[in-house]
Amino acid sequence: MANNETTALIPGPVKRTWINLFLAFTAVGAVTFLALARLQPREAWQAFLANFLLFSAIAQGGLLFSTLMHTVRARWSSPLASVAEALTAFFPVSLILFAILFIGRTHLFPWLHAELHGKEDWLNIPFLFLRDLAGLTILYGLGLAYLYHALYFRLKPALSTAEPATTGLARWLIRRWNRKPPEEATYRQRMTVLAIAYMLAFALVLSLIGYDLVMSMDPHWYSTLFGAYSFVKAIYVGFGAIIILAALLHGDRSNDFQVAPAQFHDMGKLFFAFCLVWADFFYVQLVVIWYGNISEETSYVIQRTMLAPWNAMAWTVFGVCFIIPFVILLNRKIKTMPRAMILLCSAAIAGMWIEHFLLLRPAYTHGEPVAPLYFSDVLIMFGFLGLMASAVAFYLNTFPGITAMRSKEVA
Repeated sequence: MANNETTALIPGPVKRTWINLFLAFTAVGAVTFLALARLQPREAWQAFLANFLLFSAIAQGGLLFSTLMHTVRARWSSPLASVAEALTAFFPVSLILFAILFIGRTHLFPWLHAELHGKEDWLNIPFLFLRDLAGLTILYGLGLAYLYHALYFRLKPALSTAEPATTGLARWLIRRWNRKPPEEATYRQRMTVLAIAYMLAFALVLSLIGYDLVMSMDPHWYSTLFGAYSFVKAIYVGFGAIIILAALLHGDRSNDFQVAPAQFHDMGKLFFAFCLVWADFFYVQLVVIWYGNISEETSYVIQRTMLAPWNAMAWTVFGVCFIIPFVILLNRKIKTMPRAMILLCSAAIAGMWIEHFLLLRPAYTHGEPVAPLYFSDVLIMFGFLGLMASAVAFYLNTFPGITAMRSKEVA
């Protein structure tokens, strides 16, 4: 079997009704956050941080799919890679959201006025934000540079068209490449270099973010596996988001985007694989701490897995993110059913959203009786969802030909 792929640049914009809905979600989340920040700033900034981490990870892990598929020359993945590249539209938004985190620094870091026992050189606000900002800037810069070169091949059919069916940035790029046509071999070589550099930066930067913005909330607990756990989790949710977006575009009859059942199946297998990898890191971290039986390590785990109300959250996360996907994805046919995969991947991402609160919120409570989740957390999450959906819709409307890719498997 071989894949025969063609690309046609035709208009395939996201409907205005959907964009209005995304903007409404954003407005609801923003109003909720601003109101809560005046009344309960600690809970508001916790929700902001948890959602920033999740949605940034979705975008970061999504682009990783495209860079990985390009590096290994997996031609079957071309339509899915074009969808993955749409998630890079959230990169500039993520960088702005990270800068906003600085405003809530006094409510985010419990160790600000605590005794750090020699960790002050690493755990101080200016250095923490500067190194994380530098890391994210490098990661996003590499990702956008890779996207620039990838777009040349996505838009290539329109380069010889006098009046391409594009507007704005897409038309500017086409005119730029028409004036000075690049050498395709050079562009492909650069894409490979940028793809590898992005994957390396992805592992390093997400490890750093995991240490600084999650693990440091309990400054006397540490795990040498936490960095790897952080970027594996990002791959898991990123691949899930690609499946959701591809399935939605596949089912939208207003564009010609199609994904073959075999391609959905292969993407489902990758999602299943990283479900297993995530569960392995989840388990391995716990078992090492359990047999080490060191008090400053075990207390962190005991609080989140054995004490109410966090133990219920821990089992919910494990069930929704591993047990349910594991059982369902053993079935071959389910991976080729877009609607079923939308539900399954959405549930797994929702479980990861809860997991962020499981890791973060106990560090702020100090034994106080609190609810693990609030309704305001959900509303703020809708705000971030609206931001990401609006960014992706902007990308798809700017490059409508990306959504017009047909993929047909032939003998």
